[in-house]
Amino acid sequence: METNNHILEKLDGIVSRFEEVSVLITDPEVIGDQKRYVKLTKEYKDLENLVAARKEYIECLQHLEEAKDILMSEDDPEMKEMAREELDTNEKQIPELEEKIKLLLIPADPEDGKNVTMEIRGGTGGDEAALFAGDLFRMYSKYCESKGWQVSVSSFSEGASGGYKEIIFNVKGEGVYGILKYESGVHRVQRVPVTETQGRVHTSAATVAVLPEAEAFEVSINEGEIKWDTFRSSGAGGQNVNKVESGVRARYMWTNPNTGEKEEILVECTETRDQPKNKELALARLRTRIYDREHQKYIDDIASRRKTMVSTGDRSAKIRTYNYPQGRITDHRINYTIYNLAAFMDGDIQDCIDHLIIAENAERLKEAQL
Repeated sequence: METNNHILEKLDGIVSRFEEVSVLITDPEVIGDQKRYVKLTKEYKDLENLVAARKEYIECLQHLEEAKDILMSEDDPEMKEMAREELDTNEKQIPELEEKIKLLLIPADPEDGKNVTMEIRGGTGGDEAALFAGDLFRMYSKYCESKGWQVSVSSFSEGASGGYKEIIFNVKGEGVYGILKYESGVHRVQRVPVTETQGRVHTSAATVAVLPEAEAFEVSINEGEIKWDTFRSSGAGGQNVNKVESGVRARYMWTNPNTGEKEEILVECTETRDQPKNKELALARLRTRIYDREHQKYIDDIASRRKTMVSTGDRSAKIRTYNYPQGRITDHRINYTIYNLAAFMDGDIQDCIDHLIIAENAERLKEAQL
């Protein structure tokens, strides 16, 4: 029972803190402080999962002891058989619950529950890189659709032969960043380009950035200092496109709190025909950009401590290769290789993400020495 006691010791303070947070989130003063309220409701949800797992774990231990007692003291063969089944069931469940509790005890990345802004840019490889960026956007769109997440495109620049030189889109849903954060980095493709007459395999690349969406109170922006421009949107929309300046561009001079350096941040939004709505969306994107820069130090600190670099760190690192002639996908961070490229490009990427989550959890358990 040594491991069991160790796990229960870790959970000792959880129940009282859960009860304390339960009271705090009903306090009008706390509800009035939006920043604190959001933080506490998130903590409440995390603690609720731990308290439920603790209850299940204690019940399992009790059932195990009861089954052992029956086997020792009971003569009735039927009772003994039922006790043996109960013993087997609980002996299997206890290690599984211990692993679940250990993972719940590791502080979750506070960003994991957030929506995201994703940016895909064609890298080396010219027209072929833009086509590949388009393929990646389709892959993520299909995946998000399978998860029931909402995808909305903020802006894009098309490649000469199709695809995108750059496409920026938002994904809204439950726990989006915690799943899609593993996609940040350089994606490399090896295939025969459509323009290639000799049938030679070329290598090109696209960069994916996954940024957690910032809440209004997390980033301090002096809205009076934003320089706004309006312009005519291009794309679908008929005659309205040429007559109404619904596209908006925001320029903001941001000061890096870590270095004191100034940088102009530019965001555009042509998502809707409604200029005020586009302004609101551009402001949300500006917050996300600033939040991303301000949190880069935090991200770098995590990456420097974590050897696997599974989910955070250098965005210029090559993370995955898509080899079309062999129908092969390789994720270089975890030496994961599968041969179902067509299905993968059609949005079937969950298995790869699951392997990345397992690898990161193993690393976090090691760090936490649980």
